[in-house]
Amino acid sequence: MVFHGNSKKASLVGAFFMAVLFSLDASAAACPKPSSPETVRVARVVDGDTLKLADGRSVRLIGVNAPELAHHGRSEEAFAVTAQRRLQQLVAANDGEVGLVAGQQGKDKYGRTLAHAFDGQGNNLESRLLAEGLGYLVAIAPNTDLTVCQQAAEREARRARLGLWKKSPVQTAQQLQDSGFAVVQGRVEQVQRNRGGLWVELDGPLVLRIQPRLVRQFDDATLRDLKGRQVEARGWVIDRAERGGVKPGQARWMLPVTDPAMMEVLP
Repeated sequence: MVFHGNSKKASLVGAFFMAVLFSLDASAAACPKPSSPETVRVARVVDGDTLKLADGRSVRLIGVNAPELAHHGRSEEAFAVTAQRRLQQLVAANDGEVGLVAGQQGKDKYGRTLAHAFDGQGNNLESRLLAEGLGYLVAIAPNTDLTVCQQAAEREARRARLGLWKKSPVQTAQQLQDSGFAVVQGRVEQVQRNRGGLWVELDGPLVLRIQPRLVRQFDDATLRDLKGRQVEARGWVIDRAERGGVKPGQARWMLPVTDPAMMEVLP
């Protein structure tokens, strides 16, 4: 068969996108399928990581932090609307219903239900969003059952430079300008242990904190060898200056690290 130039190009482009979609589906399917999820009807997709159910419950999806829509005077973050619309598509493709599996911690501090969401084929929706670069992996104990497969999904998006990863969102401590979720890299200058937990000081106005009850989840040899290494950490940065809690010589910014998946030692 002979292809004209445009037809051949269209065929190749179509094959490329089919390959990408197959890869994303394979990643999402890598998470274990739920045995008996609760089937619920979705009234509204609030944003890229939150659902409002027909029964009135608000559900915060476990394992993904989507970019923020404009609210409380803050401007819309990149890919926020794209993430919301993609979640809407995933819900609509399942006739407006999803399967929910509640986390071990069932509610957050805002009273929202914490749960994983699945489509009718048992594919994890959070992993779908992560694999398409429409959210960041987050891991907060005890709701870490799917962290491994969700982390793999995000790594696929990062390697392919999809969505949020098209232009690296990673910052240095010196680039931090506001509190909120961030992915930060830096060189470890000091590691200290006290009653407040483990404190990892980076080369800039930023300290990572691992609470005492969480330290045992981290590899002890890795923690002992941190000084001088480059690390990447993620989480919700706190501006200690706003709380009046910065003493002379202390870093202005603090990032609580909630799970080993939230901090990586770089080569």
